[in-house]
Amino acid sequence: MATGAPLFFDDVRFVIDLVLTVFALVIQGVALVHCMTQRSDAFPAIGTLPKGAWIAILAVCLVLTLLLRGPISLFALIGIAAALIYLLDVRVGLRDLTDGKGFW
Repeated sequence: MATGAPLFFDDVRFVIDLVLTVFALVIQGVALVHCMTQRSDAFPAIGTLPKGAWIAILAVCLVLTLLLRGPISLFALIGIAAALIYLLDVRVGLRDLTDGKGFW
């Protein structure tokens, strides 16, 4: 019976790591695609980094998350943070600037 616990633990850890990795890749991918589809003159208008800088940050973090294959690695956590900052702050500012409707 004692040999069943490590196998179960490894299976659970694999599933949790897989779910977190997919979550990280989806969040970073959505942020990168959204950033690439925006006008470059809108970024300085809202007072943030230029479009090229955001694309570089998000792309490097996405690639490092793919290569390191671990959602708890330092680069994956930085990538998740960068993507969330982009989606929750910069995207909202871009949306307010372009269509003026606000958050709702």
